[in-house]
Parts: sequence; C-alpha cells; structure tokens
Amino acid sequence: MTRFIVRRLLLSIPVLFGVVVLVFILARIIPGDPCVATYGEKATEEVCDAFNHRWGLDKPIPEQFVIYLGGLLTGDLGMSLKFGRPVADVLLERLPTTVELTIAALIFASILGLLLGLVSAIRRNSAADVGTMMIANIGVSIPVFVLGLILAFTFSVLLKGTPFALPPSGRLTPGVSVIPLATQWGLEDLTGFPRTVLDFVSRMYIFHAILTLDGKLFNDAVRHIILPAIAVGTIPLAIIARMTRSSLLEVLGLDFVRTARAKGVKERSVVLRHGLRNAMLPVVTVIGLSLGALLSGAVLTETIFGLTGMGQTLVESINGRDYSVIQGATIVVAVVYVVVNLVVDVSYAFLDPRIRLE
Repeated sequence: MTRFIVRRLLLSIPVLFGVVVLVFILARIIPGDPCVATYGEKATEEVCDAFNHRWGLDKPIPEQFVIYLGGLLTGDLGMSLKFGRPVADVLLERLPTTVELTIAALIFASILGLLLGLVSAIRRNSAADVGTMMIANIGVSIPVFVLGLILAFTFSVLLKGTPFALPPSGRLTPGVSVIPLATQWGLEDLTGFPRTVLDFVSRMYIFHAILTLDGKLFNDAVRHIILPAIAVGTIPLAIIARMTRSSLLEVLGLDFVRTARAKGVKERSVVLRHGLRNAMLPVVTVIGLSLGALLSGAVLTETIFGLTGMGQTLVESINGRDYSVIQGATIVVAVVYVVVNLVVDVSYAFLDPRIRLE
C-alpha cells in the first residue's frame, strides 16, 4: 500500500508540472493587458511601463516562467496583480467558502443519490424506479443558474415568513459574528503552518461552529448553505443515482448473488452486503470526480448566491488578467484532483479485497 501511494505521488509530479506550464502559457496568450485591466482609462504608456517593470512582466516569457517556478518550489505562489497581496493569502480567504460548499453539496448528492439509486434498482421497472429516474434526468437537464434562481425565489420569496424560508444569499446573517479560533483558544501567538490551518478552519463557519459548540452560528451557517448546496449538487446527485442503479442491477444479476439467495440469505443482506458493496467501485469513482468538479465549477452558484469563493475569484482574475491568481487557483484544483484520485484508488482495495494495489 505504501509503495503504491509513493509511486502515485511521484507520477503526479509530471502531471502537476504540465498543468503549471500549460496554465502559465495560456494565461499570457489570452487577449488583454493586466495594466489596462487594472487601471482602465488611466493606463497610459508611462503607467503601464512602471506597472510591467514592478511585476516583472517586461521580462521575456521564459525568464518569467523560471522565476515563477523557482518561487513555486519554495511554496510562493506569487503576488496578485489586482489585490497587491500574496496569492496564498487571497486563496486562503476565498477557498474555505468553496470547500464548505463543496462538502455540503457532495454529502447531499452522495446520500440522496445512493438512496435513490438503491430504491430504483430494488424496484426495477416499478413506479418508484420510473419516478426516480425522471428526477435524475431532470436534475441533469436543469442548468445550475436556472435551478439556483428557482430555489432562491421559492424559499426566500414564496415561502417568506414560513418555517421553510431560507436566506437567498450570503454566508451569514448580518450581525452574526465569528471570532477566529486562534482568538477564542488563546493562540494568537501561533505562527506558521498550524496558524494557517487554524485560520482556514475558522473561515469554514459550519466546522467553526462544531468545534466551538456555537449553536447559533451553526444554525445560521447551515441555513445559508442549503440552497447553494442543492443547486450545485443536483447534477452530481443525478449522476450518482443513475450510476448506482445501473451498477447494482448488474451485480444483482451475477451468479454469486443468485447463490446467496439460493442459500436462504435475507434479501436485505443480499442487496446491502453482497450487491451494494460490489457495485460501489464505479460509484466511488463518480463521487471522487464530482468532488474535484464541484471544487472548480461552482462559479455560477457562487455568483447567484453571493458567495465569494474560488469560482468568483477565478472569474475576476481572468477578467483582470491577474496571472498569479489564475495560476495559483488552477494549481490548487489540480492538486485536489490528484489527491482525490489517489484516495479513490486506495478505497478500491477496501471495497473489493480482490484488488491488490501492489
């Protein structure tokens, strides 16, 4: 197992390097000038010359890449052209919002998708099966921005004043304060990586509320995350439900399942222990890919619900030709994909003992 993990990590290095090279080149060949995007009408020739010299944009592209790669190897993602701050600080502020939304959406999609797929497979060709697959097809077909607007209108306008009303935007209700964990726990002097992790968790309000047992913050944060999570998680939910149904039906038709039934094993045990476990391999793959897609593809959802996360940051950076933020955000997403794929591959050995990773 250890050898497999180390080998996969070593093989991921060329992949990440290729991503860095590709994004670096694409960011510089797209039309537009960072100086013009930053200063607009004030972008005179003298101003742009000073701007390019300040950020090293007047140097040859290969030299810029060598400088950037050298900083990257030391953990420096560079400075944001738009914000004038380290890219790492910008991402640490924006990334927790997207991570929290991604986790909430994936929990919603995985649990409900598995249940719908399970019911559909058990009651094949029944009304429940047809209804479940209709829901799955509708979920795949509705664009995120349409579903998001429908949810916001329904739960914040039509159901306003009822117990089912939900906030249409933002992460917290105005007036609800969040005290950083380092302050609450008396760790203001903490520095380095532990302080970074603590500040990162502090900006994930649901986890912050769980760690501090703050019921008011937890309730408010959950109420604000429900609609965005449903909007962005509906498509993965539909895919997971359809994949669970097809995979489980295939497994339930195999010889060892018929043998288990012939021996008198209870149907519940046949479906859950023998069928579902063996059907989980493709489902786990879909869930893993959905995690990476959710982390990088929540642009429309964040825009509709007023969430300042990675999606909005990436769009703003592309419009503003903020090369460093574009590269930093892409590298983070690429690393997440590599880690998720590794976790999915390792999970295969636990789901199916016949698979030997070594």
